[in-house]
Amino acid sequence: MKILLSPAKKLDFTTENSSLNNTNISFPKESTLVMDKLSSYSALELSKLMKLSTNLSILNKERNDKWSYPFNDESAKQALFTFKGEVYQNMRVEEFSNEDLDFANKSIRILSGLYGILNPSDLILPYRLEMGTKLEVGETKNLYNFWQDILTEYLIKDIKKDSFIINLASDEYFKVIDSKRINIPIITPIFKDTKNGKVKVISFFAKRARGEMCNYIVKNRISSVSQIKEFNRNGYAFSEENSTETRLVFIR
Repeated sequence: MKILLSPAKKLDFTTENSSLNNTNISFPKESTLVMDKLSSYSALELSKLMKLSTNLSILNKERNDKWSYPFNDESAKQALFTFKGEVYQNMRVEEFSNEDLDFANKSIRILSGLYGILNPSDLILPYRLEMGTKLEVGETKNLYNFWQDILTEYLIKDIKKDSFIINLASDEYFKVIDSKRINIPIITPIFKDTKNGKVKVISFFAKRARGEMCNYIVKNRISSVSQIKEFNRNGYAFSEENSTETRLVFIR
């Protein structure tokens, strides 16, 4: 089983790396091409490209100018421990034992606009580049065009011993994968909340639930879809009548 996640905008490079052995990014050449293009943008151009505030534009311009591969091990941090968005906060990786971390490193893959796809133990430098950003790299019109074949081929090889994929990534990131070429089931949990008598996806709570689901999978060494359906944390329960074979709906 592989678990697909999105990255997070919020980063923390002050935490120590885990007991996992540091690993290098899978696509240094491609990441360098993307960063070469991105670093050619001024702070003002970044602001327009990614709809950033002045302060964030200046910060990310500085990050882009400092970015250079191979990374300095002192400034680079393991991917799983740098992302601090709602998904990662609710995954609570700081609670993972060494055995949990080993399982997570074999199972979790993080999609990224700059790095393509990351293992939890991969060392990265700070960046801001969402997959949906309309950045032209080489002859490609956007990051989807740039990464799709590369990442789909990588995933096909990566899942050879797996029986299914758990997709906990956002639509923005998951659509970089050409799912028609994936020959094992892709299971997508959907988390819905009841509000004012209506059942719907509330983004903030759905992100938290995806992190909680990831914690549940790692801590319990989940290995089957039937076990995924047993997830019942934070008031969520699997809804058979609202689900399909590949889209598992959890409602609270």
